[in-house]
Amino acid sequence: MRSYRYLHLDVFTDRRFGGNQLAVFLDGRGLADADMQTIAKEMNYSESTFVLPPAQSDTGFRVRIFTPAEELPMAGHPTIGTAFALATTGAIGPHDAAVVFGLGVGPTPVELTWAEGALRFAWMTQLAPTFGAPLAARAEVAQSLGLAAGDLMKNLPVQVVSTGVPYVMVPVDSRSVVDRALFDAASYARFQQLSGLPPTTCVYFFSIDKAPDGATAYARMFGAGLGISEDPATGSAAGPLGAYLVEHGLVSGTAAHRMRVLQGVVMGRASDIAVSVATEEGRVTQVRVGGTAVLAGEGTLYL
Repeated sequence: MRSYRYLHLDVFTDRRFGGNQLAVFLDGRGLADADMQTIAKEMNYSESTFVLPPAQSDTGFRVRIFTPAEELPMAGHPTIGTAFALATTGAIGPHDAAVVFGLGVGPTPVELTWAEGALRFAWMTQLAPTFGAPLAARAEVAQSLGLAAGDLMKNLPVQVVSTGVPYVMVPVDSRSVVDRALFDAASYARFQQLSGLPPTTCVYFFSIDKAPDGATAYARMFGAGLGISEDPATGSAAGPLGAYLVEHGLVSGTAAHRMRVLQGVVMGRASDIAVSVATEEGRVTQVRVGGTAVLAGEGTLYL
């Protein structure tokens, strides 16, 4: 019987039992791909990560990310959470201003901010964004969320944006619309078919309503195609959302470097995701997603 130690972290939050849960297996050596997938399904968090020795000389660690259904080339809360897990074990320390993870999309820099010997904040740099053409099936995507076409913002497109993982960006009129959405898997499958999208393409819907909390956007994510009914925090979608807001002129200047996305509120796991988007000559050139994480527990899994 083989044993594997893991840490349980809550990510994109500064308190336990908020944010998005993550299991980080600190030494994934000896695990086959099928083992990692089986473990991720057993943990049943949105994602689990497996830390391995670097496969490239320009990376510090190889990190593989699995949902309960499949492996992902990159993801936000697993990247941030894994950095905090490695800081907890001392594998990285205050002398490290950054670490580079080898993800499925390639080397991924993670900038680290320390205080009093502890990791306080981490920023991951995502790929430059790609923008799909506006999707025509607005009524269909609204129906898949239990909404009417009139609940969508009329002057903004429904559009696929990716910084490593593609998401359907759906702008809606208000936070109350975000809160009352209910996912209909059959309707969403029809929307995907009409729009020519792979079945794993998840939907990220949001409001840019102003509120006392000062967040730039208020969002939810449904990811049935990845084995995730709803995700409390999705860094790989918050990055594309930031790029979308800048691309469509909704955020600009210094505000583009100080965006905050609130997610998971309806689930009772409020998550606070920082997003910074840089531009050059009107084109988005860099997307970073950042946040904090807290250790919630640890354990040993047996195979």
